[in-house]
Amino acid sequence: MAGSEAAWQAARMGVPVVIHEMRPRVGTFAHRTGDLAEMVCSNSFRSDDHEQNAVGLLHWEMRSAGSVIMDMATRHRLPAGGALAVDRDPFAGSVTQALMAHPLITRVDAELTALPDGGHWIIATGPLTSDALGQAIARETGRDALAFFDAIAPIVHADTIDMSVAWEQSRYDKGETEAEQRAYINCPMDRPQYEAFIDALLAADKTEFHAGETATYFDGCLPIEVMAERGRETLRHGPMKPVGLTNAHRPDHKAYAVVQLRRDNALGTLYNIVGFQTKMKYGAQTAVFRMIPGLENASFARLGGIHRNTFLNSPTLLDAQMRLKSRPHIRFAGQVTGVEGYVESAAMGLLAGRLAAAEILGRDLPPVPADSAHGALVHHITGGADAKTFQPMNVNFGLFRPIDAKGGRRGRQDRYKAYTDRAKEAFQQWLAEQR
Repeated sequence: MAGSEAAWQAARMGVPVVIHEMRPRVGTFAHRTGDLAEMVCSNSFRSDDHEQNAVGLLHWEMRSAGSVIMDMATRHRLPAGGALAVDRDPFAGSVTQALMAHPLITRVDAELTALPDGGHWIIATGPLTSDALGQAIARETGRDALAFFDAIAPIVHADTIDMSVAWEQSRYDKGETEAEQRAYINCPMDRPQYEAFIDALLAADKTEFHAGETATYFDGCLPIEVMAERGRETLRHGPMKPVGLTNAHRPDHKAYAVVQLRRDNALGTLYNIVGFQTKMKYGAQTAVFRMIPGLENASFARLGGIHRNTFLNSPTLLDAQMRLKSRPHIRFAGQVTGVEGYVESAAMGLLAGRLAAAEILGRDLPPVPADSAHGALVHHITGGADAKTFQPMNVNFGLFRPIDAKGGRRGRQDRYKAYTDRAKEAFQQWLAEQR
């Protein structure tokens, strides 16, 4: 995501770009293709609400800046209520096609195994930085790479879901069209079913970590077993919450918990189980997930998995221009900088691409405004966060300069609207100054 966006932004500013991509020659356990911007963990860019949600605001800013990631996400959008979910394969294919069609962009299929000398570089290796490059980065930074673990949710063949038990509905019927209001498939559980599911989840065989390896998870992508270990009711108040949903088969009956599945492709043949990232072994996953009402005979197109994810201590290592302090000809972008999520990763690529191109062209690019979503996020990773406790972060209004509550803006909706109004004005001004 970040590398694709960085290349696009720099090329649009008139700078020739070479993309070094190790796939498909060097694969990862999660990727299936050699396409750029291939999605592996989810197919959702989360909320598209640009007036009440920080990630929706980031969508808006990226669209304003001509983002190729947001353009193609919108073109390949799937019904998902108020969220921006995309058809994975056509999305990645269209991003790849757009980049390769640009006259200033060239692709080299090769693994980069060492930090390069000279020139201008952006390292946007995402959550699966190769071992060789990861070791080179660790040697340069003079410290052990920080690490946490990402988990992937399973995907189910839609025609194996029992729709006499499950029903279609977005939470609170969100969405402007009927298709969006019915974008999710819901599987209800009563209390005994939920308790049995939790018991099975806790007892299931899990992936073992290497000796001496400690699993530190990002809270936004916790395996469901880890959530269950925090308390038997945790899942029921998290991804399995029943609020805002009415069982179409039993309208008068309130489910104790609900498992939601979100459409994963335009054909509607694949659905991913929302929030069900897992580190269970494959055999255990099949047995446990088929305990979910409606999924008793489910066939899985992909089971869940877990992988190690390294990221920089960016507040210590990067300057305000996203450059490695010890080697300022190298910038970092994306998840490796300590942002979390597809959108945040792509947004940092957008900034890195523009910053690098401006430096090459000898232009003074004005600092990205701190009141914008881009500015709040990049400030957090390059100095706003406490280096001692630095962990991956999604964009959120807690990263923004507080809004003055005077003038009646005291409610949350008014406050969030004030954040987004201020951010849009600042970001538009920033873009105007570059023309």
